[in-house]
Amino acid sequence: MSKVKYHYDPETLSFKRVERKKRTAVGYGVMFVIAALSAGLLINFIGGKYIESPKEKALSRELANMKLQFEIINKKMTQAEEVLSDIASRDNNLYRHYFETNPIPEEQRRAGFGGVNRYKDLEGFDNSELIIASQRRLDILQKQIVVQSKSLDEIVKLAEDRENLLASIPAIQPVDNKNLTRMASGYGYRPDPFTKVKKFHYGMDFSAPRNTPVYASGDGVVKRADSRSSGYGNHIRIDHGFGYVSLYAHLNKYNVKVNQRVKRGDLIGFVGSSGRSKAPHLHYEIFKDNVRINPINFYYGNLTPEEYNQLLLSASIENISLD
Repeated sequence: MSKVKYHYDPETLSFKRVERKKRTAVGYGVMFVIAALSAGLLINFIGGKYIESPKEKALSRELANMKLQFEIINKKMTQAEEVLSDIASRDNNLYRHYFETNPIPEEQRRAGFGGVNRYKDLEGFDNSELIIASQRRLDILQKQIVVQSKSLDEIVKLAEDRENLLASIPAIQPVDNKNLTRMASGYGYRPDPFTKVKKFHYGMDFSAPRNTPVYASGDGVVKRADSRSSGYGNHIRIDHGFGYVSLYAHLNKYNVKVNQRVKRGDLIGFVGSSGRSKAPHLHYEIFKDNVRINPINFYYGNLTPEEYNQLLLSASIENISLD
């Protein structure tokens, strides 16, 4: 309740009540409102600058946590890039070198993304630069992983082919040394046993008793087991794939059938003297892309260095062949 004010009137020697004017009351009211608004604005300005609301505090914590997560992600991407770089280096300089295939160019591995702006939706935010940089880095890393994954798939295929090749190449002596009488004749010009005239001998003759076991020199499929080829008598031909074919001639009998799949070391037949033959022996030939080549280069699978050197010496002697 407002106070009532009086003033002393000397003329009447009495106190009179002071009446407040309406204008003055309105002025005071306006001043109060202005002062209140000014105080509110000042408090809002100072509070907005130095004092955070609970919601603003929560948003600040969320923003700080987001920045921390992006830093962690970028560190992990750095580690992933280092690991991927090491794999790429081994891929180009070791794996692909071993399998004799071209390395993947560096520009292909590290190619970015040109053309359309892929990150337009990420623009316009307070931390757009950080978000876009991390997203671009992640996209490039993912592309590099895809390139490397396809490369390793290719290496696996090359390894499987190489493994099949190594298993398929005719790589062992088809007659065991313990059953071998002698290496009768090698590859090259030799006197014919019937005409005594020198002619080219396209295989190697292993002299051994009749019915000595004959073994497949590599994995493959039996393509022929018959006597319908002039001079060879009973013979077997094995297709090893990769352009390799081995031939075993003058057999006494077979132990395989046409289209049968065999492994290196499988028993396929027995030594005989069928066809154009002077005595029991195995005539052995190797074809590469339909060209007959020297079998002496394909015995690394079951001979010791000493045995192989002895075989080289025997094969170099120009003695009479047995077929």
